[in-house]
Amino acid sequence: MTDVKAELREQFMDAFGGADFPVKNQMDLVPALPNGPATKFEAGDVSFTAMELAAKLGSDQDFPYDSAEELVDDVLEALESKDLI
Repeated sequence: MTDVKAELREQFMDAFGGADFPVKNQMDLVPALPNGPATKFEAGDVSFTAMELAAKLGSDQDFPYDSAEELVDDVLEALESKDLI
């Protein structure tokens, strides 16, 4: 796992881990984010807000998610498949 991916995984787990799972859509995640949609994730030379992630990856997400791990795995896989990390 690259350093960027590992760092993003940790940040995503911290941010999304507090969500009330299962989550049925992106809006279910907003209350868990420390700064709502403006929550920023940064690692290496990449930076995304939660709003940007939702816009870029919305079609790649397979809701509902039963755990933060399942959600984060999908987010990272989608970022990699789109060459964003």
